[in-house]
Amino acid sequence: MKEYELKYGCNPNQKPAKIFIENADDLPVKILNGKPGYINFLDAFNSWQLVKELKEALGLPAVTSFKHVSPTSAAVGIPLSDKLKRACFVDDTEGLDLSPLACAYARARGTDRMCSFGDWVALSDICDKKTAELIKREVSDGVIAPGYDPDALEILKSKRKGGYNIVEIDSEYSPDPTEKKQVFGITFEQGRNNFKIDASLLKNIVTENKNIPESARRDLIISLITLKYTQSNSVCFAFDGQAIGVGAGQQSRVHCTRLAGSKADTWFLRQYERVLELPFKDDIRRPDRDNIIDGFINRNEEDVCADGIWQKYFKTRPEPLTDEEIKNYLSGISGVSLGSDAFFPFDDNIERAHKSGVSYIAQPGGSIRDDIVIECCNKYKIAMAFTGMRLFHH
Repeated sequence: MKEYELKYGCNPNQKPAKIFIENADDLPVKILNGKPGYINFLDAFNSWQLVKELKEALGLPAVTSFKHVSPTSAAVGIPLSDKLKRACFVDDTEGLDLSPLACAYARARGTDRMCSFGDWVALSDICDKKTAELIKREVSDGVIAPGYDPDALEILKSKRKGGYNIVEIDSEYSPDPTEKKQVFGITFEQGRNNFKIDASLLKNIVTENKNIPESARRDLIISLITLKYTQSNSVCFAFDGQAIGVGAGQQSRVHCTRLAGSKADTWFLRQYERVLELPFKDDIRRPDRDNIIDGFINRNEEDVCADGIWQKYFKTRPEPLTDEEIKNYLSGISGVSLGSDAFFPFDDNIERAHKSGVSYIAQPGGSIRDDIVIECCNKYKIAMAFTGMRLFHH
């Protein structure tokens, strides 16, 4: 197929719309089901690059969950702990550990479940039945993968009353090294960002603490590759083989760090025993549980523990989390990795990162205040590597 006509562009008034490759015979994708839209394909092509690079860098199946052209999370295929299975709502899934791809999906989709509502999924490997079963029960717009097992494809085709968007991509496709885009009728041209992210980026450790264990190196690589495909400015917290907090598209870097840090805190608190044991009514649906849990942890617009409200959600009234309880629980967290797509201009980013258990950092360096940032890392015994490479993405 040389081109696909789309229903409309970013918005319904933006017509006509299509995808195609200039001076090429065929697109590297096939639509196996549904009718993906303009933003769907933006998510699909960005997310596919992310999981492809993660798989190449770490040698493990990789999955990402995308919304509005930025990842909510990304993960590699390692088994989940029992607590994490419960927090990700997959503790009822038999045989999960037998599929590394399904484990990666459970992690990626379960990280920031509110932001992943209605997501686009990218799989680095051929979709198997177990992964398809997990995707089927979540609210999602579509999926891109290099292929689908026949039974997995049938499961996915039954989703959204038969309208679920399923895209297959040629895993060997390599784009032109020069890319173009138009803004206001003016064409921009640049070389593609083919910069390779791997462990060699982490050799220049500039802090007193030089120890970055293999698990943290893996997590730093996950954070950096995630950032490569995240709207800038961006910061990414990673832990245990997955991104756990993405702060995307903020003009101020410390706001990125605060946003990503708050998401990481929420991810850890979802695994707190009192949160795992919330006495939900039997008829509360998965998306509603996500909103209620977020309200319980972060005490948002609705006080879910207030009289007259808790009765809608719970069998019995849960005791609200206290500030002291949250502080004590999070103070025991350590070993978190943090990547940044550009240098930290002030040490306030380090102070905020420390509050969320960050022990390892990778950032480009190059600020006139690098010495202040390094000094702050030394204060908390954080190991920090300068990568020398900015990862802006727009």
